[in-house]
Amino acid sequence: MSISPIGSLGALPPVTQAARPAATEGAGFGQAMTQGLEKLDQLQKVSDTKAVEAVTGQLADVHDYTIAANEAAVATQLTVAVRNKAVEAFTEIMRMPV
Repeated sequence: MSISPIGSLGALPPVTQAARPAATEGAGFGQAMTQGLEKLDQLQKVSDTKAVEAVTGQLADVHDYTIAANEAAVATQLTVAVRNKAVEAFTEIMRMPV
């Protein structure tokens, strides 16, 4: 089995404007974060509503509240983990020498 050599980096074509990512592509991460926070808020509201229904006796099945509360708790933990990683990444970038 023979392995062919990799061409030199000088053989790569120059980067053109078309090869660069568009500015609108960067909005995907921000949009995903916004949607994630909106979903977290929605889960928290559902959990709060189910808690009130459980306390007032309007909730037919207590399992519904337990499921809603656990979904909200897991979503909150995920959001905090993503935030912590983003802060770590920002801190690491700021430590880089210019």
